[in-house]
Parts: sequence; structure tokens; C-alpha cells
Amino acid sequence: MSFIASPSRRRALQSLAAGAASLALPAFAQWPDKPVRIVVTFPAGGSSDILARVMAEQLGKKLGQAFVVDNRPGAGGTIGGAPADGYTLMLSNTTPIALGPFALEKQPYDPVLAFTHIAYLGSAPLVIMASKSAGIASYAQLDARARKEGLLNFGSGGPGSVGHIHGELIRKTTGIPMVHVPYRGGAPMTTDLIANVIPVAIDVVTAYVPFFRSGQLVPLAVTGNARSPLIPETPTVAELGQPQLVLENFFGLSAPAGLPPDIVARLNAACNEILVMPQVSSKLLELGIVGKPGPVDRFEELVKAQVGILGSTVRGASIRL
Repeated sequence: MSFIASPSRRRALQSLAAGAASLALPAFAQWPDKPVRIVVTFPAGGSSDILARVMAEQLGKKLGQAFVVDNRPGAGGTIGGAPADGYTLMLSNTTPIALGPFALEKQPYDPVLAFTHIAYLGSAPLVIMASKSAGIASYAQLDARARKEGLLNFGSGGPGSVGHIHGELIRKTTGIPMVHVPYRGGAPMTTDLIANVIPVAIDVVTAYVPFFRSGQLVPLAVTGNARSPLIPETPTVAELGQPQLVLENFFGLSAPAGLPPDIVARLNAACNEILVMPQVSSKLLELGIVGKPGPVDRFEELVKAQVGILGSTVRGASIRL
């Protein structure tokens, strides 16, 4: 299934490409000596926004300067070009880094080389879920029903979303005949899923826990390497013999390419200290995010791995934002 980008979405992607191509940063003698902006590529209120605000507050305390969250949604989660002054950071995650760049016929920027990937903040798994009315109580039953009927519709929050991509990954790697039904966000998708208009959906786990507890939706599997603390009784895809379906929505802190190493080191160290603070780790767990403090190179390798896996999946499925 192919989706064509609107002119506004194409312009937003192209503006990021232009910004990424011209990132020559100045020297940082007394960094930071003015407020630092953290761009969030999604609207206020979501997991990325909440995480960015938690990190901004604590980074400001540790580094002695204000860190301000700037919500700039659009283009499937891809921001417009960042200014080349070293005072713009991005709350990066799977969508703008590993999905968006590959959803145009001509890739507009290199998500590995166009950014300095500073710190891996955490990750949240997706959940493969079914309507209670669909009568699908396990991943094995999903597989059996899809093969018996010849196709199975699955919903996501939109074309090019991480849920969409995971469904295509299932289809590509397991041969389960699944067909994507895109929605304009998680709310309308949830309404149709509960009503069994679509039998199955895939999305980040966080927003669906109340529906699991009420019995309206059934979690079949989570896509992380470990079970989600939000629904610990639900098995992982790896436990079900499908390790190739492991995919987590990562959250990190990134910046324009060329950020001086001493600034990278300071930000990475500060983020690692913040992530182990009890009040921060507990807040992340409420969002279904497990904090992942660690060195810069681990985050860089994660980005490279996700770009390799998801980029080919996006292109193979002819997905267009």
C-alpha cells in the first residue's frame, strides 16, 4: 500500500534536509551561556513531549541554564531545519530518525550522518493487540486466523507510523497476510478497534493500558527485548519465537552534526545522571519507557541498527508519508 505525501509534509521534510546539510557549528567557549532549545517533533502531551520536559527541567538544574521545550509537529514527526548555532537539540525517536527519511522517493538526509546522537534516553515497546470482540486471544491465534482467512486488517495511528512499520515487518518476515488500515491518530483507531471494525492494531503500549485493564482490548505480544512493566503478563515476540520482530520505539537526545566532543560528553554525562534519579525513572515507567543510560557510541549503534532494519522495510512496503 502506497501513501503520497502532502505538499506541506514534503516541505517540512525538505526543510529538515536543508538544515541538516548546512550544520557548521560555532565554537563553544562558555556553553551554555544562553537558553537551549529541545525540539519535540510531536504535539504537547505525548510521551516524547513529557520526556522532553522532564529532561529539560533536570538539564537546566545540572548545567545552570534554561532548557526550553519547543513542540514542532508535522511531516510524520520530522522537524524543519534546526539553526546551526549549537543551541538546538532534538528529542529524537524512531519516527524522525529511522522512518521519515525513507518515506520519500529521494531520501532527503542521512539520519546517521546529519546528526550528533548524544544520549540514549530510553525505549518503549509496541504492543500487538486485538479487539475483545475479535476472539483473538494470542499471537498464535492471530497467525492462524490470518492464514485461514487469507488476510487480516491491522490498524495503526497513521501511514509511516512505527505501528504501521511493525505490521509491515510482520508481513515481510513471517508471511502472515496482513493489510494496513491507516488512521489519523491513535484515538480514532482505538474506537474502531474496540468496535471490532478492525480486529488488530499495533502501537506504542502506553495509551492502551486502561483498555487492557477494562477488558475491551487484548494485548497479544510486546515487541521489546523484555516484558513491559505496564503489562508484565504479556509475552514478548522473542518469547514467542519471533526475535526478528523485536522493535522498540527509542527516545534519545540528538543535535546537528558537528557538535564539539566536549559538549557531547557533558550532555551525555548529565543525561545518564538524570536517568537514574528515582523521580525521573519512575516518571518514565509511567510512560512505559525504560531508561537506558549509557555511552554515546551505544546510542549511535542503535540508530545505525534501526535505520538499517526500518529503512529497508519502509522502502519495501512503498510507504509514503
